[in-house]
Amino acid sequence: MKYSILLGMALLAQAADETVVIGRFSAGDLTDWQPKAFQGETRYAFDDQSGRRALFAQSQGTASGLYREIRVDLNRTPWLNWSWRVDRVLKGVDERTQSGDDYPARVYVVVSGGAAFWKTRSLIYVWSSHQPVGATWNNAFTGNARVMALRSGIQDAGRWVSEKRNIRTDFRQLFGEDLDAIDAVALMTDTDNSGQTATAWYGDLEFTAR
Repeated sequence: MKYSILLGMALLAQAADETVVIGRFSAGDLTDWQPKAFQGETRYAFDDQSGRRALFAQSQGTASGLYREIRVDLNRTPWLNWSWRVDRVLKGVDERTQSGDDYPARVYVVVSGGAAFWKTRSLIYVWSSHQPVGATWNNAFTGNARVMALRSGIQDAGRWVSEKRNIRTDFRQLFGEDLDAIDAVALMTDTDNSGQTATAWYGDLEFTAR
C-alpha cells in the first residue's frame, strides 16, 4: 500500500515536471526548424547583442518565418513558455487591416487540418505596435487565424520579457472549442505590408505541464 502511494506520487511529480522543448535558441540550435517565405526573406541569425544568446530577426519590408512541425499533447503539457524582446515598434499601422498586418514579433501555434488544409487554424500571439494588451482580432487575411496582443507599444521595449500561455484556454476563448493537441509552432518578424524595418529577439520556447 505504501509503495503504491509513493509510486503514484512519483508519477504525478514526473507529469508535473514534464517539458517539451520546441526551440533551444540559447544553444544556437535550429534543429527541425524550417523557413517559410511570404514576401522576401526576413533575416534570422543567432547573436548576443540583446545581452544573451538568442535568435535575432530583422525585417526590411520582408515577411518570412520559421516553423517547426511537432505534435504536442495539450492534455499533458498545455502551457507554452517563451521570452522575446523588441527595441521599437512600427509607426502608423492598423494591424487589423491587410495594409497594416505587420509585427515586430509574433509566435504562432498551429493546428493542422490534415488533407483538408483549408481547416488549418492558427493562434497568433503578437507584440503589437498599437493594439492594447489583451486585445484579440481576426487575422486580416484569413478567418482561420486569431490574433492576441500580449505586449503593446514601447512600454516593454528594450528589455527581455517572458510569456506563459495556456494554449487550451486561449484556443477555447478565440475559437470556441476544446483542443487536445497542436501540430506546429512558428515565429515571424514581418514588415512587408508597411515597408518598414523591425528587429526582434526570440528566446527558448517550450511546453510545460504547469
